[in-house]
Amino acid sequence: MQIITMASRKGGAGKTTLSCHLAVEAERCGQGPVAIIDTDDMAGLTKWWHARSAETPVLAAVEGGMSATLKGLEAAGFRLVIIDTPPALTQDVTDAVLAADLVLVPVQPSPDDLRAVGETVSLVQQAKKPTAFALNRVKKRVRLTAEAAVALSQYGSIAPSMIHDRTDYAGAKTAGLTAPEVDPSGPAAGEVAALWAYVASRLGAPR
Repeated sequence: MQIITMASRKGGAGKTTLSCHLAVEAERCGQGPVAIIDTDDMAGLTKWWHARSAETPVLAAVEGGMSATLKGLEAAGFRLVIIDTPPALTQDVTDAVLAADLVLVPVQPSPDDLRAVGETVSLVQQAKKPTAFALNRVKKRVRLTAEAAVALSQYGSIAPSMIHDRTDYAGAKTAGLTAPEVDPSGPAAGEVAALWAYVASRLGAPR
């Protein structure tokens, strides 16, 4: 079983959106069963799941601590777990980072996000875990996007596929869906597929 932890000390960076989209894409690509864990008090991922009619991915609650929960999921045959975390340094966040095979850090190309990323990087570096940045809510032809990529490159790898600022992502989540499920041939579907392909390559999983 492999574990992806979404981490960012910046609220609104897109952890929940990427969590649900990558979980569904991983299932579509045959990497299931996939479990998702929501450790954020705002419970955005949990609310998305409850609005969903599909049986996958599976929402798992943390019971008896993160380590015991993950061991239980592995024993149950899950192949991938995606953990959504709050924008705070809690024990759940630390445990999720320590358990990760890959820490994915969503970053919007904004000065506030770039200033906040250092705290997340410090946590991941202390845990000595592989990390990657995913540029999220990117606007086309904005110079700040290129500047953000240059700034982030000093800290680690950047996913080559960017997630653009599209209403499709938020609109789909309202009904417990993902943008590619609503429009399989739309541009968002291509972005999510490319991001999962990169993440899968980092995990060594088939794409």
